[in-house]
Amino acid sequence: MRIAEVIGKVTLSAMHPSLEGARWVIGVPLSAEGLKGKRKGRGEPIVIYDELFAGDGATIAVSESAEASAPFHPEQKPINAYNAAIIDSINM
Repeated sequence: MRIAEVIGKVTLSAMHPSLEGARWVIGVPLSAEGLKGKRKGRGEPIVIYDELFAGDGATIAVSESAEASAPFHPEQKPINAYNAAIIDSINM
């Protein structure tokens, strides 16, 4: 699981039928440096499946790979990143 900042949303014109009604956001993974507000601690943006309706600038916890589709078991969804939580605060 990684921590990311939401920087935008995605609109799809076509998608897999199991994803009807899904909401997608663009998130930038943050390292420890990024969590401290430093620009160089930000990774490459990724597209994240979001059922929690995180807004722009929100800090979220992102599950990736096989763990991303685990909340939908036994149904299979073709996703690679899932917003597992909206984070209120981080103390380092």
